[in-house]
Amino acid sequence: MSTGTYLEWLLVNTKTEWWHDSADPSELRLGLERGAIGVTTNPFLSAVTMARNRAFWAEAVEAVRAANLAGEPKAEELVRHVVTHAAALFLPHHRSTAGRMGQVCAQVNPSKAGDRESMLAMARRFHAWAPNIAVKLPAVSAGLDVLEDCVAEGITATATVSFTVPQAVAIAERCRAGRRRAIKAGIEPGKCFAVIMIGRVDDYLREVAKDNQAAVSEADIRQSGLAVTKRAYGIYQQRGYEAVLLVAALRGTYHLTELAGAGLVMSIAPGPQEWFVNQDHPREERIASQVPADVIERLSTMPEFLKAYEPDGMTPGDFISYGVTQRTLCQFVESGWKLLEELR
Repeated sequence: MSTGTYLEWLLVNTKTEWWHDSADPSELRLGLERGAIGVTTNPFLSAVTMARNRAFWAEAVEAVRAANLAGEPKAEELVRHVVTHAAALFLPHHRSTAGRMGQVCAQVNPSKAGDRESMLAMARRFHAWAPNIAVKLPAVSAGLDVLEDCVAEGITATATVSFTVPQAVAIAERCRAGRRRAIKAGIEPGKCFAVIMIGRVDDYLREVAKDNQAAVSEADIRQSGLAVTKRAYGIYQQRGYEAVLLVAALRGTYHLTELAGAGLVMSIAPGPQEWFVNQDHPREERIASQVPADVIERLSTMPEFLKAYEPDGMTPGDFISYGVTQRTLCQFVESGWKLLEELR
């Protein structure tokens, strides 16, 4: 086995970096020790840590109770406690890199995915929590409008609930538009991270293929998220986009090893981190290795894959109705935000 872990090799020898995907206090410190340069949180992860670490968060929960908060304000305040704890841990990293690293995501209420006014107001509040907050917005039409406004106001933003090439391209274009507005106004533009939830692409297309009895194999399905991500990355490189791709929801080691060397960020949960700490993998850059043409040909028999793979496969107005978008928003609402509102 080569010296050091695969994650260490990746950080030292390639352009690929990684964020810690968890809000658990002990796991956050472990992520820091392993070289994470940022943190992904969402309403689900916030609800999980509040439920699993009641003693740790007891003071925060009591403060919310004493303030007699309920509904959205209650959930938002609980999210604030979770996010600012992580932000404090990563703030030294943010300062030592002049703001290039050390961001921590704070996601707006997912039930407001179509409400521009509410999301922008929430984004401004979240931005004030700490210098290294990256406000998380849904990559749907309304969320893209707010994303541009955030970048224009100097607010760092992460576009999430994103699975497709057209979403990744739309995020980058709106980021660029926001940057132009900021520069014209003499404001330092906010940074922008564009999520691709790579494993959820596979999960969704696997169900579509089974339901439609598509002539694709499991091996083909396992490359669908990679195909989307590699195509989006190629477009980003070609067009010189300022937004940074942030790949999340890994389902296997291949979701990292096949992207190794790319100038992007991987969001890795504690479980998958073990794959790259306790197991070794071929230490080579694989981003330039394309998904075989015959695999793309078979996957392309499914319209739902084409929507995700082709740059013009969907318009922004289509993003909110894409199957996996609805599923993920519902999870963030029902298994995240609502649980925070109901926390006792």
